[in-house]
Parts: sequence; structure tokens; C-alpha cells
Amino acid sequence: MRILTLFLILVTGGQLQAQNPVGIWHGTLDLGQVNLRLIFHIDKKGDGFTATMDSPDQGAAGIPIGSVAFNGGILELEAPALGVRYKGKLEADTTLSGTFYQSGMEIPLYLVKQGNTAAAEETRPQEPHPPFPYRVDEVTFANPEAGITLAGTLTRPQSGGPFATVVLVSGSGPQNRDEELFGHKPFLVIADYLTRQGYAILRYDDRGVGASTGDFAAATTADFATDAAAAVTFLQTTANIDPSRIGILGHSEGGMIAPIVASVHPEIAFLILLAAPGIPLDSLLVMQNWMLGEASGVPAEQLEASAKLNKTLYALAAGPAETAELEKEIRKLLLPVYQSAINSGAITEAAAMEAITQQTASLTSPWMRYFLGFNPGRYLARVTCPVLALNGDRDLQVSAKENLAGIETALRDSGNDDVTIETLPGLNHLFQESETGLPAEYGRISQTFSPIALEEILKWL
Repeated sequence: MRILTLFLILVTGGQLQAQNPVGIWHGTLDLGQVNLRLIFHIDKKGDGFTATMDSPDQGAAGIPIGSVAFNGGILELEAPALGVRYKGKLEADTTLSGTFYQSGMEIPLYLVKQGNTAAAEETRPQEPHPPFPYRVDEVTFANPEAGITLAGTLTRPQSGGPFATVVLVSGSGPQNRDEELFGHKPFLVIADYLTRQGYAILRYDDRGVGASTGDFAAATTADFATDAAAAVTFLQTTANIDPSRIGILGHSEGGMIAPIVASVHPEIAFLILLAAPGIPLDSLLVMQNWMLGEASGVPAEQLEASAKLNKTLYALAAGPAETAELEKEIRKLLLPVYQSAINSGAITEAAAMEAITQQTASLTSPWMRYFLGFNPGRYLARVTCPVLALNGDRDLQVSAKENLAGIETALRDSGNDDVTIETLPGLNHLFQESETGLPAEYGRISQTFSPIALEEILKWL
């Protein structure tokens, strides 16, 4: 579930042992509909440091960083010409966990130093590496409805079968088959674990990502549901796969997609919903903004003002207005908010205008308008197969209490009693054992996916 909030996500400090930021640092910036790779080149110069930045996906290289400061294990980079700043915490000399700032936005950014693969593996100890004790096949399958080809990885035990099979469907934002984010590959970890336990697993690149064709930015959740359905269709005629035992595991937005598919394909054998929405999405996002802001120490009056503004913005975006009219209404609402920030000196006028443009584009995108009008209960009520729904009690993006209750109510009220609902203590939105649940923690945590959550999935299966 992407983060849609005006609140600041701050990285907490701490004492560090490693004290060397020199090197080439790679990371990916999650901007919602787009992921941008960033590379920072940091060199020693005299008593200080110099740096440049590359943005390969934008064809830009050697962008000068005007200011580089490194004190107490905290690295701060600033490029005033771009209005860009990064503040990160150096860990073990090979990783940086921090926040990328631009145009009023603050986005968690996790960086790994190039050439430190052994150290990187230490920071992600669950990530499996070949040779694997099971069969691994690179596959492609068509979505004829969309006219695209999706590419993925099918893993199966070396012997036996036909196998019960799980299709993994990722959360929002362009994701590869491993659902790679913040230096983690949760779908790789899940696929490896379940395949070793005797299941076949299909995970695939989102449309327009990796080896899959199509246009990700032009698609909505409904379009992504046709991709998941195409994966199921492909498996139904694949050798050594039991067509009567194919289910879907969806994480976050993938947990919206899975019920859409099952609601029109009764042959789906089961659903596993991880941090899935169970309440209308406009309400969920208001709640998400509040929880993230509150955990970040935002004052109550600011939370209330933001909630009021967001409710109005979301209602507009989910409504029937044409795009041009909607853009005008959104700008009209955002302008006074940013004007106040300009007057107080919190943001420059140029940065405020850019932030308004970006937020307007996000709210008027086809994906967002569909998303904000989505009610999960409409599809859950038509799901007849067994369902397992899990959430972490430290999930600040899809709150466990309200969303699990919504899922259970929609299923049971429609007559589906084969429902297992569970809240897992201490886990965040990515199912990591966490301290705060804030997204700024995601990259700093070495664990990719809680073994307790893996065991719960396996036990239920």
C-alpha cells in the first residue's frame, strides 16, 4: 500500500560504529506510480567530501551535490539547484537508511554500497541464493484482455505432484516478481519457503516492470486483477500443477486484487490476504495518514486539519468530475495550505507550486481515482473459497483492527464461514518484526519477512 500523506516521515538517530560514507550507493525511490533508481557517488576531498548523483531512469548522470556533511554517522546531501536533500544513517559501512526530501515530499530511501554483496547479504539474512533444492523455471504467459505478456518465475518441488500452487500478487507501485522494495525481496523469501514445503509458487513482474510488457502507469487495480487472472489461467494448463488447488496470496493492494479475481473465478481454491484492505479505500487512506502522522509526533491539531482536507480531496477524486475540472478544484483546495507554509518560511514558493502540481497529478491519475472509489466488501461478499487474512498489529498503513474486521464481516455476512483472521504482534506492513511500524524502519530492519508469519501461512495451507 503506497503512502499517501502530507506528513513528515522522520528517521530517528542513534550511535553508529561505521564512519566511512565514501563509495557508490544504490537505491530506489518509490514515488507511487513510478520507481526511480538513484546512485550517489561520494568521494573524499581534503577534510570533507564531494558527491554527485545519477538518475538512470531519467537519463541523468553526474548531477552535482552542492553540500555534503557527515557527522556522528549521519550523512546529509543537498542539491539546492534541484531542491533535493537526503539525510541518512550509516550502518555497518555498507548501508544507509534515511529520507529523501524534495518539493515538500519526504520519502524513505534505503541505499546499499556497491561492491559489498557479502555485507548486503548479511543485512538481508533471509534472502535465499542458488543452488536451490527445487525446480526453477522462467515463464511467460499472456493476458489477452490487455494484449500484454507477463513474465515470472515458477518454482516447484523436484519430484512428486501434481502440486497445490500459490500465485503471489504484489502491493501497489510498480513491483518486480520479488516485490523488491527497501532492499528486501519478500516474495522471493515466501516463494523459497513454501516451495521447500512442497508447494508450487508463481510470482511475476507487474505489467511494464522487468520482463513484463504493458503500461503500468495507465492501469488501475481492476486491470491488475486481469493480470492475476491470466496467471491462474496459465497454471491451469501447466504440467504437474493441480488445477483444482490454485490459490492467490495478495499483499496490500494485492489483497484487493485477490478477491476481485476470486469473485468472478469460483475455481480459485483459496485466498491468503496479507495486510489487505477491508474498509473503503478513502477511509483507509485518511486513517493511514493519521496513524503515520501520530507515530511521527505530528500535533493533534495538524492531524485533524490534514484529515479534514484529505477527506475532501479524496471525495473529489473518487467523484465523477472530468479531469480538467477536478484539477482546478484540487488546486483551489491545496493553494491556501501551501500559501500558509510559504508565508511561514517552511517552503519556497517554487517548491510549493511543484508539490501542488505533483499531488494534483497523483490524485487525478486513473489508478488513484479507481482506488479511492474502491470498496473491498463488494468483492469479498462474492468470495466462496477458504480465506486466511493476516495483519501485523504495528501496521500503520493498513490498520489491523479495522481492516481485518471489515474482511471478516464481508465474508461471513455473505455465508462464507471458512475464514481465518489473525493479528500478529509486533509486525509492520511488510510483516517485519518492528519497533515503531513507521516506513522509515523498513530498510533498516534486517528481517525481510517474519518466520512466524511464514509458519502461520504454511500451517493454514
